[in-house]
Amino acid sequence: MDEKDRNRLIKRGVAEIIVESEFVELLDTGKPLRLKIGFDPSAPDIHVGHAVPLRKLRQLQDLGHKVVLIVGDWTAQIGDPSGKSQTRPMLTQAEVMANAETYMAQFFKIVDREKTETRFQSDWFGPFTLADVIKLTSRFTVAQFLAREDFSKRYKANQPIAITELLYPLLQAYDSIAVKSDVEFGGTDQKFNILVGRDLQGMMGHRPQHCFLMPLLPGTDGVQKMSKSLNNYIGITEPANDIYGKTMALPDSMVLAYLENVTDVPDDELDEMKRATESQTGDPMELKKRLARELVTQFHDADAAKTAEQHFERTVQRRETPEDIPAFELSTGAELNSKRLSDILVNAGLASSSAEAKRLIDQGAVRVNDEPVNANVAASTLESGAVLRAGRRRFVRLV
Repeated sequence: MDEKDRNRLIKRGVAEIIVESEFVELLDTGKPLRLKIGFDPSAPDIHVGHAVPLRKLRQLQDLGHKVVLIVGDWTAQIGDPSGKSQTRPMLTQAEVMANAETYMAQFFKIVDREKTETRFQSDWFGPFTLADVIKLTSRFTVAQFLAREDFSKRYKANQPIAITELLYPLLQAYDSIAVKSDVEFGGTDQKFNILVGRDLQGMMGHRPQHCFLMPLLPGTDGVQKMSKSLNNYIGITEPANDIYGKTMALPDSMVLAYLENVTDVPDDELDEMKRATESQTGDPMELKKRLARELVTQFHDADAAKTAEQHFERTVQRRETPEDIPAFELSTGAELNSKRLSDILVNAGLASSSAEAKRLIDQGAVRVNDEPVNANVAASTLESGAVLRAGRRRFVRLV
């Protein structure tokens, strides 16, 4: 690689590489590297935040390197707080496997399946004995693990830390031994765990892996890390209109970060966008539309991006009702009289839960024929042919 391509690989969309100079030397040898990334199937869906490391893996695959995908079917059943202040609930084996199947189908929308080796932790932890566990725990001290930020905060606040949680970094570290990892990828919140893997490899006579730490992409609120549980995510399998609309709802301050981390906009063009933003000579709306087109094209195609943009301009910017509204069949008679408006929103797919439906109603985001309605509106007053709208992008025609 020339210097420009190398810098794009190791700098763009990268928070830190440990140790960068040694990684570059290893890269220059031309030897195919084993690139480890693990996931705990605690949730089945991949969002745009997950795409940051996955896109980097794909770049390295295109250079001839091998991705080793580890399905954390053991660690997911233990639970890791991952920077949160509470223990994450354990999952059953059935939940883990169902989530893993969905996750991998989405994972390979970005990463090349043919250049990926998929491994399950149970391959090596299944035969583990108590003696193996004790031998593993003997290599580190409790003090070392309490240095991890989330453990430290909870310890100082007298919040419980389960012994199983202390095992989590050890098991993730042993994964690096099991698959002979050269480089491990993860978000900056995984730095401690990845460094434990590097240390363990050195203790056991292996060449220590390099750590490729990726930035944590803020969600659509522009504040907290993208997360489905916080409802601030853009899912990579969501409909094109939703990806486009959610992107357009981003704070202006987040657009450049998204363009840098999850698109292939050329570096020169990205630099020009940054200069225009800093000098306030650019058009924030057009920049955001560019990002929205890039994301929809990446996860759908260019035609879908064009259609989604037209839909956004018609329904949001000009506040017109879209032409292709799905129909939703209302109940009749006594059954309709017993229905609440929030129930209809959920049943029509305009809200994911009763809680979300009530929130939308309270915010004045629910409209019938473009007139705002409140929680006191009786479902029995809804008429056939009326357009029910929730938020900016979701519509149904009542029949």
